[in-house]
Amino acid sequence: MVSNAPVSSNYDLIIFDLDGTLIDSRLDLANSVNYTRSYLGLPVLENELIYSYVGDGASMLIRRALGREPSDTEIKQALEIFLHYYKQHLLDHTVLYPGVREALDRLDSLTLTVLTNKPVDPSNAILKGLGVQEKFAAVYGGNSFEQKKPDPVGIHRILQDTGVSRDRALMVGDSRIDIQTGRNAGIATCGVTYGLASDTLQQAQPDFLIGNMRELLRIVYPSDAPSHVEPLI
Repeated sequence: MVSNAPVSSNYDLIIFDLDGTLIDSRLDLANSVNYTRSYLGLPVLENELIYSYVGDGASMLIRRALGREPSDTEIKQALEIFLHYYKQHLLDHTVLYPGVREALDRLDSLTLTVLTNKPVDPSNAILKGLGVQEKFAAVYGGNSFEQKKPDPVGIHRILQDTGVSRDRALMVGDSRIDIQTGRNAGIATCGVTYGLASDTLQQAQPDFLIGNMRELLRIVYPSDAPSHVEPLI
C-alpha cells in the first residue's frame, strides 16, 4: 500500500520505532520486569536501571534484568512470566508522547509504519488501545523477522511491500539502534531527544534531530511547519 503523498512532501514513507519514540511505556515495562524478578525470588531493580535495558527486544531485556549469565532455560521461563504479566498490564501507564497524535493526524496522507524490537502482538495491542493502530499500514516487531534492528531486514521488507524508493523513506527513533538500522538500509534518519535511549543519539549522528514529534512536520513538509527542528546535515 502506497499513499498518495502530497507533491510538497520530502518523504512518502515514515518508519517509526515504538517504545521511546511513539509511546512512553517505561513504567509498565519496569513493573513487568520487577514482577518477573519477584516471582523468581529476586529483589526488585530501580526503574531507571530497567529503562536502560530497553531497546533490543523482550528477550534481551529479560537477560539483562536477570543480572548474571542465565541459562537458556532460565531466560525462557523468565520471558514467559514477563510476557504473560505484561500482556495484562501493557496499558496501565503507557501513553503516547506529546505531539504524537497530532503529528500522525497531519501525516496521514503518507504511508506510516512501525518497526520495533518489541514483540509484534503487544505492539499492536498498545497501538490499538491508544487509538492509533489504524494510522499504520504495517507494524513489524522483534519477532517478525529472523534478525532484529539494527539489521535492516525490516526496512527492506517495508520498502518492498510499499514500493517506496529509499530516497523517499525516513526512519524515526530514539536510539542509536534505530539510526543504525536506517543507515544500514540506506534511508534518511531522524532522532527524537525525549526517548528512552536518546542519550545514545550523539554517537549515531542522525540526519535530523527533533524534541517533539510535531517538529517532524517541518522535515516532511518544509513549507508548512511552524515548529522548530534542528537539521544535523
